[in-house]
Amino acid sequence: MSSANILVVDDEPQIRRVLRSTLSFRGYTISEVSSGEEAVELASKLKPDLILLDVNLPGMSGIETCREIRRTSDAPIIMLTVRSAERDKVVALDAGADDYVTKPFGIEELLARIRASLRRHPSVDALPPFVSKEFTVDFESRRVVVSGEEVHLAPKEFEVLRHLIANQGKPVTHRRLLQIVWGPEYGDETENLRVVINQLRKKIEKDPSQPKFILTEPWVGYRFQPPKQPAAKALRSSR
Repeated sequence: MSSANILVVDDEPQIRRVLRSTLSFRGYTISEVSSGEEAVELASKLKPDLILLDVNLPGMSGIETCREIRRTSDAPIIMLTVRSAERDKVVALDAGADDYVTKPFGIEELLARIRASLRRHPSVDALPPFVSKEFTVDFESRRVVVSGEEVHLAPKEFEVLRHLIANQGKPVTHRRLLQIVWGPEYGDETENLRVVINQLRKKIEKDPSQPKFILTEPWVGYRFQPPKQPAAKALRSSR
């Protein structure tokens, strides 16, 4: 059973009813809306763990809705659509979707996609705040403070930093970061990742050209190196 919060966005009452019944039975907490405009507003307020978003919505389309939600949220988005052409899938993924399920879909397949997306995007509640002399990160409030000043991170910048800190001290491959943050269809677009890493270093590192925290693992990926605890402090804390 899961307690994840899922936002269902579909203009068909029958689809919403089936999803609400099925997902609630599996332990998920469900919110639902029938339009893109409502979805953007509710996603901002509720901060759901995952969004099921229909492509063919009245008014604001599902693609437009996905783009708008991506401005403020990095929650996984699974698009639901009757279209199966590859170009439609590419458009959805480029808009910021993490996955794509074609209607009619089997409920077990959808549940598997939901579980996979939630594994790739674990709840920030599971990660305690990172605190150091140089900067702090509160993952629940998405607040980053560097040298006493709050800095704004774009959604993908925050997500990359979160996964690096969650695996601090260990190298995280380019492919893993790309698939976790951009979606399962990515893996070779290292330039996208390099741009985000450079922006992170500019915002967090004292000297971005000589980073202390976000280190490059040549030909592999990146590693977050936590600050070393002073020897004297470490000795006192062990007594």
